Amino acid sequence: MRVHLVTVGHRQPAWVDAAFADYARRLSQEVRLELVSLKPETRPATAGEAAIAKLLAREAQRITAAIPAGALIVALDERGKAVTTRDLATQLERWLAGGRDVALVVGSADGLDAGLKSRADMTLSLSALTLPHGLVRVLIAEQLYRALSLLKGHPYHRD
Repeated sequence: MRVHLVTVGHRQPAWVDAAFADYARRLSQEVRLELVSLKPETRPATAGEAAIAKLLAREAQRITAAIPAGALIVALDERGKAVTTRDLATQLERWLAGGRDVALVVGSADGLDAGLKSRADMTLSLSALTLPHGLVRVLIAEQLYRALSLLKGHPYHRD
């Protein structure tokens, strides 16, 4: 199974790329984590709600085009369902059993288009806090590794 982390954001510092690559490498062949990084739309200096909605709609088109056909879409949003690491492990087990690729979608600094969120198969929250995009990349990679280690009985995770 492939997990596609589809993000909208700027180039990240070297430590983000290194940490993401380290955790992605630790995942087994059973779960492959691939990063798809899309450049954000240029935000007008005096953007009102309507302009931001149009911007998010354009980004949503590009995000949708980057998601492989048939993939389960998981929107990551602060208003999504909060999950624990054990919940994520259970969900990962379901995804593995389902046999479909998964696309985890992270929007730009302005978030995700409402239409894209409504089309997603599920919406999850990583935290009630606002997190920088680089940290989200690392957090996702580490938590997928942690969830898989739980499923495999590896001692990485401790309760």
